[in-house]
Amino acid sequence: MDRIINFKNGILTTIVAFGEELGLILGGYNSILIALICCMIIEYICGLIVTYVIKNSSKTETGVAQGKVDLIGLVRKILILLIIVMVNQIDIVLASNGFLRNAVMIGFMANECLSIIEKVGLTGIELPPSVKNAIDVLKKKGEMNQNDKKD
Repeated sequence: MDRIINFKNGILTTIVAFGEELGLILGGYNSILIALICCMIIEYICGLIVTYVIKNSSKTETGVAQGKVDLIGLVRKILILLIIVMVNQIDIVLASNGFLRNAVMIGFMANECLSIIEKVGLTGIELPPSVKNAIDVLKKKGEMNQNDKKD
Protein backbone atom coordinates (compact mmCIF):
# COMPACT_ATOMS: atom_id res chain seq x y z
CA MET A 1 0.00 0.00 0.00
CA ASP A 2 2.88 2.36 0.78
CA ARG A 3 4.28 1.80 -2.70
CA ILE A 4 1.00 2.90 -4.28
CA ILE A 5 0.87 6.04 -2.13
CA ASN A 6 4.50 6.85 -2.96
CA PHE A 7 3.82 6.30 -6.67
CA LYS A 8 0.75 8.57 -6.53
CA ASN A 9 2.71 11.26 -4.67
CA GLY A 10 5.51 11.01 -7.24
CA ILE A 11 3.08 11.52 -10.11
CA LEU A 12 1.38 14.46 -8.39
CA THR A 13 4.75 16.06 -7.61
CA THR A 14 5.78 15.69 -11.26
CA ILE A 15 2.54 17.29 -12.46
CA VAL A 16 2.92 20.21 -10.04
CA ALA A 17 6.56 20.74 -11.05
CA PHE A 18 5.61 20.66 -14.74
CA GLY A 19 2.81 23.16 -14.15
CA GLU A 20 5.12 25.47 -12.24
CA GLU A 21 7.76 25.41 -14.98
CA LEU A 22 5.11 25.90 -17.66
CA GLY A 23 3.80 28.92 -15.76
CA LEU A 24 7.28 30.41 -15.53
CA ILE A 25 8.08 30.12 -19.22
CA LEU A 26 4.62 31.46 -20.14
CA GLY A 27 5.26 34.55 -18.01
CA GLY A 28 3.25 33.58 -14.96
CA TYR A 29 -0.33 32.60 -14.41
CA ASN A 30 -2.50 35.69 -14.64
CA SER A 31 -6.20 35.95 -15.36
CA ILE A 32 -5.63 36.38 -19.11
CA LEU A 33 -3.52 33.21 -19.39
CA ILE A 34 -6.00 31.21 -17.33
CA ALA A 35 -8.88 32.51 -19.48
CA LEU A 36 -6.96 31.64 -22.67
CA ILE A 37 -6.22 28.10 -21.47
CA CYS A 38 -9.89 27.66 -20.51
CA CYS A 39 -10.96 28.88 -23.97
CA MET A 40 -8.47 26.52 -25.62
CA ILE A 41 -9.80 23.53 -23.66
CA ILE A 42 -13.43 24.46 -24.33
CA GLU A 43 -12.72 24.97 -28.04
CA TYR A 44 -11.02 21.58 -28.31
CA ILE A 45 -13.86 19.83 -26.45
CA CYS A 46 -16.44 21.57 -28.67
CA GLY A 47 -14.51 20.33 -31.70
CA LEU A 48 -14.59 16.77 -30.37
CA ILE A 49 -18.33 17.02 -29.69
CA VAL A 50 -19.07 18.40 -33.17
CA THR A 51 -16.89 15.72 -34.77
CA TYR A 52 -17.72 12.63 -32.73
CA VAL A 53 -21.26 13.26 -31.45
CA ILE A 54 -22.93 15.66 -33.88
CA LYS A 55 -20.85 14.45 -36.85
CA ASN A 56 -21.07 17.85 -38.52
CA SER A 57 -17.45 19.01 -38.64
CA SER A 58 -16.51 21.65 -41.17
CA LYS A 59 -12.91 20.36 -41.12
CA THR A 60 -13.63 17.12 -42.96
CA GLU A 61 -15.49 16.34 -46.18
CA THR A 62 -17.85 13.89 -44.54
CA GLY A 63 -18.26 15.80 -41.27
CA VAL A 64 -17.15 12.82 -39.21
CA ALA A 65 -14.03 12.27 -37.14
CA GLN A 66 -10.57 11.96 -38.58
CA GLY A 67 -7.65 11.40 -36.23
CA LYS A 68 -5.39 13.68 -38.24
CA VAL A 69 -7.74 16.64 -37.73
CA ASP A 70 -7.82 16.03 -33.96
CA LEU A 71 -4.02 15.89 -33.86
CA ILE A 72 -3.75 19.11 -35.87
CA GLY A 73 -6.03 20.79 -33.32
CA LEU A 74 -3.74 19.77 -30.45
CA VAL A 75 -0.63 20.82 -32.36
CA ARG A 76 -2.17 24.25 -32.99
CA LYS A 77 -2.83 24.69 -29.26
CA ILE A 78 0.78 23.79 -28.48
CA LEU A 79 2.01 26.24 -31.12
CA ILE A 80 -0.11 29.01 -29.58
CA LEU A 81 1.52 28.35 -26.21
CA LEU A 82 4.97 28.37 -27.84
CA ILE A 83 4.20 31.74 -29.44
CA ILE A 84 3.25 33.05 -26.00
CA VAL A 85 6.59 31.79 -24.64
CA MET A 86 8.37 33.62 -27.46
CA VAL A 87 6.40 36.84 -26.94
CA ASN A 88 7.03 36.63 -23.19
CA GLN A 89 10.77 36.56 -23.88
CA ILE A 90 10.42 39.58 -26.16
CA ASP A 91 8.52 41.35 -23.36
CA ILE A 92 11.38 40.59 -20.97
CA VAL A 93 13.96 41.98 -23.40
CA LEU A 94 11.89 45.12 -24.07
CA ALA A 95 10.99 45.51 -20.38
CA SER A 96 7.36 46.14 -21.34
CA ASN A 97 5.88 44.46 -18.24
CA GLY A 98 3.88 41.88 -20.18
CA PHE A 99 2.03 44.35 -22.39
CA LEU A 100 2.81 42.55 -25.65
CA ARG A 101 2.23 39.11 -24.09
CA ASN A 102 -1.19 40.16 -22.81
CA ALA A 103 -2.16 41.67 -26.18
CA VAL A 104 -1.18 38.47 -27.98
CA MET A 105 -3.08 36.31 -25.49
CA ILE A 106 -6.20 38.47 -25.85
CA GLY A 107 -5.96 38.09 -29.63
CA PHE A 108 -5.65 34.31 -29.38
CA MET A 109 -8.50 34.23 -26.85
CA ALA A 110 -10.74 36.13 -29.28
CA ASN A 111 -9.88 33.61 -32.01
CA GLU A 112 -10.66 30.70 -29.68
CA CYS A 113 -14.00 32.28 -28.73
CA LEU A 114 -14.93 32.79 -32.37
CA SER A 115 -14.09 29.16 -33.06
CA ILE A 116 -16.24 28.07 -30.12
CA ILE A 117 -19.16 30.09 -31.48
CA GLU A 118 -18.67 28.53 -34.92
CA LYS A 119 -18.65 25.02 -33.46
CA VAL A 120 -21.63 25.66 -31.22
CA GLY A 121 -23.44 27.00 -34.29
CA LEU A 122 -22.79 23.68 -36.04
CA THR A 123 -24.72 21.96 -33.25
CA GLY A 124 -27.76 24.16 -33.92
CA ILE A 125 -27.55 26.13 -30.66
CA GLU A 126 -28.06 29.89 -31.03
CA LEU A 127 -25.87 31.96 -28.70
CA PRO A 128 -27.35 35.02 -26.98
CA PRO A 129 -26.41 38.38 -28.53
CA SER A 130 -24.69 39.44 -25.28
CA VAL A 131 -22.13 36.63 -25.70
CA LYS A 132 -21.47 37.65 -29.30
CA ASN A 133 -21.10 41.29 -28.22
CA ALA A 134 -18.64 40.37 -25.45
CA ILE A 135 -16.49 38.49 -27.95
CA ASP A 136 -16.58 41.44 -30.35
CA VAL A 137 -15.37 43.71 -27.54
CA LEU A 138 -12.60 41.23 -26.71
CA LYS A 139 -11.50 41.09 -30.33
CA LYS A 140 -11.48 44.91 -30.61
CA LYS A 141 -9.48 45.18 -27.38
CA GLY A 142 -6.87 42.79 -28.77
CA GLU A 143 -6.68 44.78 -32.00
CA MET A 144 -6.36 48.07 -30.08
CA ASN A 145 -3.54 46.66 -27.92
CA GLN A 146 -1.67 45.53 -31.02
CA ASN A 147 -2.19 48.90 -32.74
CA ASP A 148 -1.04 50.81 -29.62
CA LYS A 149 2.15 48.73 -29.49
CA LYS A 150 2.93 49.55 -33.15
CA ASP A 151 2.65 53.33 -32.58
